[in-house]
This record gives sequence, C-alpha cells and structure tokens, in this order.
Amino acid sequence: MRVVSLVPSLTEAVAETVPGALVGATDWCTHPAELDVTRIGGTKNPDLDGVLALAPDLVIANEEENRAPDLAALRAAGVEVQVTEVRDVPQAFRELARVLTACGARGRPRWLDEAEEAWSGPPPTVRETAVVPIWRRPWMVLGRDTFAGDVLARLGVDHLYATHPDRYPRIPLDALRARRPDLVVLPDEPYRFTADDGPEAFAGIPAALVSGRHLTWYGPSLREAPRVLTEALRAAHR
Repeated sequence: MRVVSLVPSLTEAVAETVPGALVGATDWCTHPAELDVTRIGGTKNPDLDGVLALAPDLVIANEEENRAPDLAALRAAGVEVQVTEVRDVPQAFRELARVLTACGARGRPRWLDEAEEAWSGPPPTVRETAVVPIWRRPWMVLGRDTFAGDVLARLGVDHLYATHPDRYPRIPLDALRARRPDLVVLPDEPYRFTADDGPEAFAGIPAALVSGRHLTWYGPSLREAPRVLTEALRAAHR
C-alpha cells in the first residue's frame, strides 16, 4: 500500500499505525518529526503532479483542509481519494478507524483505544465561556459545527460563537471583547498566537495559550489532548 496524506493529523495517525505505508505528505505534516517521505506542498496547494509521480494507491484528505478541485483532479487521474469529515470527537474516532483500515492497518491500534478512553468521561459541570480566535488581521474565531469547538465543550468551555451561521466567522475585535467572555483561548495554529501576540488585544480577560495540535488535530495527539488542554486552560486563571 502506497499512501499520500494531505492532512497533518492523518499523516501522524498513519505513520504510527502502518509504518512504511506513507510515501508522500504535505509540508505541514510535522509529526512524527522523523518522518522521511516526499513532500508535496501545502494542504491548500499540493503539487498534484508530484502526488501522481508517487503512484499512490490511496490519497487521504479532509473536506475542510483540502480543496475540492484538487481532489477531483486526482480522482480524474485515476487515483483513489478518501475524504474525511470531522466535526466532533466521536466522529474523529470513527473516521480514524475507517482511514486506518483503508491504509492497511491490521486491526485497531492501541493508541486509538487509549484516545477514546481519555475522552470517555463526562464533561465538567462547572463551565465557562470563551472566544477562540484562529486568526488576526482580520480577526476570525471558531463558529458553528467545529471539531475544536466540540473539544473545548467536552472540557467545560462553551465558545460564544457556536451558533453563528459561519463556521469561522470574521468578527471585529471590539465585538469580541464586548461579549465579555470568561476567557480567550489562543491556539498556536493556524495563526501562531504567543504570549506577546494575542493576549494584549484582550486586556483584562484571562488568556489561555493552547497547543493547536491538541486542539485541532485528530490522531495520536488525542490521547494526551484532554490533559494538555486542561492544564493550559487552568493556567489562564493563575
């Protein structure tokens, strides 16, 4: 089986579960750090000729991270493309099992069971509200029906734009501050918020700097995501 992955979290999942199956991955596929495969560009602008040159048996993609015209072009060239849709944590587990089976996994990997166990507890009864920017200039935040929003909800954080018509709405900074959230959650991807870039825009509001990989990736990182994210959320109130 020769697999090209266009999704960083799926790359990590396949690399850990089916060693040797991956022959190509995007430039954004940073885990595992030692992954030695051909790089085929970004998630939004893959080198399609480069993908085809690898003669993959399967390309794995995601309906949000990858562009439909690119996937259609690969299919038109005769390549099998499997596309995931992940809007919440349970769906992530189902899609991971499906993709790993398609990539040649012999049975269910232990890390996937460990990840499900890590997320099996009830959500906290004490809850707080948040805004969750994913970009600035312009400011964009989590809106409706997002995986990251479901992750936070399961950790006791209800983001204030969960019912917005858009999944990633553009909201002026003054409007974000006017909602008076209990905290602002600032991931380090896709925009790299840091202690010096982000919190100053929300003066007086506790800021949680969180790992984007643990907030938005669905793969082996889900094993540790509840602990890592909970620690970061608690640190915002210290």
